[in-house]
Amino acid sequence: MLMNILVALDGSEIAERVIETLDDFALSKDAKVILCHVFPTPKSEMELPADRPQPESPTFSYFHIEKQLQSYQEKLSVTSELEMVTGDPAEEIIRLANIYKTDLIIIGSRGLMGMKRIVQGSVSSQVVEEANCSVLVIKPR
Repeated sequence: MLMNILVALDGSEIAERVIETLDDFALSKDAKVILCHVFPTPKSEMELPADRPQPESPTFSYFHIEKQLQSYQEKLSVTSELEMVTGDPAEEIIRLANIYKTDLIIIGSRGLMGMKRIVQGSVSSQVVEEANCSVLVIKPR
């Protein structure tokens, strides 16, 4: 039986599908869901190109993500927690899964193919390979 589930959300449109999939599980009243978001480690300002638009304020992004996670949390019928951390996404997801001793990680896949997948990497693939528990990858439609 699934008692601890880590749900990794990245703020993209796939997050809704991940939450819908979680709703399909018949969870015990004793189950616990950890909704997490990993903010990538910020690059040094020296590395940011001056001729390109800069990402939005980290503070704004943090509060936006927190509100989004809280809205998902309100829909859950089981005990839940929020985790927002900074670091390498795959490493942090695996670290949180180990801390909470999760039975399952649910993560979305961006559906990258070819060179984009090679260059940008696949967080979900790394999590599948390195996690100590089962991983359910939700693909885009």
